[in-house]
Amino acid sequence: MLRLFLRPTASALRFRRSIHSADAPVPAEKVLPEHAVISTFDLFSIGVGPSSSHTVGPMRAGKIFINDLKELGLLEKVKTVKINLYGSLAATGKGHHTPQAILLGLEGSDPETIETGTIPSRYSAILQNKALLLNGNHRIDYDMDRDMLWRWDLVLKTHPNGMRFSCFDENGDLLATNEYFSVGGGFVVNDKTKVDENLFYKGVDKKKVHGARLHQTLAVSDSDGVTPSAEESGKSGEADPDPSHPPYPFSTGDSLLALTKKHNMTIAQIVHDNEKFFGYTDEDIHDKLMRIWQVMDECIHTGVSSQEKTLPGRLGVRRRAPMLYRRLMRGFYPGIAMPTSNLQSIGAGSTMPSASIGSPESMRPAAGTPSGSESESLPPKSANVRTPASRPPLVVGSFNHAMLPMPPRKTVIPAMDFLSCYAIAVNEVNAAGGRIVTSPTNGAAGVIPGVLKYILEFVSDDPEKSVKTFLLTAAAVGMLFKRGSTISAAEGGCQAEVGVACSMASAGFAACMGASPETVLQAAEIGIEHNLGLTCDPIDGLVQVPCIERNSLGAVKAVTAAQLSMASDGVYSVTLDEAIEAMRLTAADMSVKYKETSLSGLATTVKIPLSVPAC
Repeated sequence: MLRLFLRPTASALRFRRSIHSADAPVPAEKVLPEHAVISTFDLFSIGVGPSSSHTVGPMRAGKIFINDLKELGLLEKVKTVKINLYGSLAATGKGHHTPQAILLGLEGSDPETIETGTIPSRYSAILQNKALLLNGNHRIDYDMDRDMLWRWDLVLKTHPNGMRFSCFDENGDLLATNEYFSVGGGFVVNDKTKVDENLFYKGVDKKKVHGARLHQTLAVSDSDGVTPSAEESGKSGEADPDPSHPPYPFSTGDSLLALTKKHNMTIAQIVHDNEKFFGYTDEDIHDKLMRIWQVMDECIHTGVSSQEKTLPGRLGVRRRAPMLYRRLMRGFYPGIAMPTSNLQSIGAGSTMPSASIGSPESMRPAAGTPSGSESESLPPKSANVRTPASRPPLVVGSFNHAMLPMPPRKTVIPAMDFLSCYAIAVNEVNAAGGRIVTSPTNGAAGVIPGVLKYILEFVSDDPEKSVKTFLLTAAAVGMLFKRGSTISAAEGGCQAEVGVACSMASAGFAACMGASPETVLQAAEIGIEHNLGLTCDPIDGLVQVPCIERNSLGAVKAVTAAQLSMASDGVYSVTLDEAIEAMRLTAADMSVKYKETSLSGLATTVKIPLSVPAC
């Protein structure tokens, strides 16, 4: 295929790291050995739904492109912008809000700060007025049908989630162009810097990012380029003083485990001290972790208190988190409106303010009351609540038969019910384009908050310590997956999203139970092992079915994996490193039809509109 590039202006030929002109050569860069350490606050980032790779990443790419044009002095010369989407971005981009994300990014919006409620109206205005405000102040003509090309049949070699932005002046001459790749979790890279800064941090303006986050490579210590092991580096009980890399660098689960043994530290402590290498103080780390949890908790609250009946999109999927929450025995968010008919199933709520992290006193056993007793599990009686007369249940089946039918009954399994409710609440907010925490992706954003919320409400006696332990431990596991395999569904299917989130949450849960680092990593291994091969085939390209329910199951599976690990007494057959490598190989062998393209699986067998809206 012939690619014609017009000669760019002189100003566009100036060297710029993250943007190159049409005919400026991109020099090859040497790839140095890498460790797995990135900042926890790049792995967990506040963003907007419904997808980290198809929404958050493209919005960042648009803003990066505009910032670069501004610095090069080209922004005011731009008259036209052309956008090409490739591979998975083109195949499922419409359902994942990719056009909205890119265009609002070009207008200067950022995923962490954009007002989510304004996205639909701003996007509609762009389509209706056929105009775009670059950087919020430079107006150009923009016709969606003319200026955005969907190449789902073409995949760029660097990554399935590819996009190309090109801008032209009033004479139609090409000013500048660049290709960006959304590699999962909101991380955006381009061909020139795919092994440099943006792969490891999510900042838009690199001048505002601590230098340690720009250059995360290990110094080569010998002629063979072999990184020193944890046993060989540093003095016993002390961090490695080499300023060129974090104090406790690790690249595998085994090297991470060796560090914890050598320095007598937990995984959370290792990650905490590594964060200081990125310029954060103890107070910064505490505040940022608590901010992440606050957004997670607010997301759960938003999900269970929503008054909307259905999610956006033509599937007409019913929201279930509010009803699931009302059906539980107790609620932890006061003031949520509920039908009178449901009051008898909900006990007195906590008097704590919304989005607090403490466990309510009403859920703690009273003095002298044995744990798990009937008085703890049943809702309190209230003279103000009138229980309606019960009706006999409808039994399906014939009574005139040797095999009598079973009468309907309801079981209450609190752990599973609450885990499911919390996870579904987050992913319904995500599906509606709300504010969420990418953890480590948007499609799997409900697993980690769901498990952490359960710990805080039912297990923890020190909420802040639990939040920090859980998130830092989970982050360590996420780092191993990001470097050893992938966290992108377009590369590895849903095993790379819900599977990785389940593994991270399993580790976090075990850590909060006081498990040893070896047991924590084994919990992570069990969490991913039983998600291997999980495909990504969203119906109609929306992050709804099967994504929302899959987060519910991921949360339940995470707790189960942690419990199995803690009960195994150090006996196991597969290591986390082996499971991560198995996931990488599985991802490589998986058909592209099952990698977030909606070309097979449920995406093709289920008819639209859905016969059962709440499926």
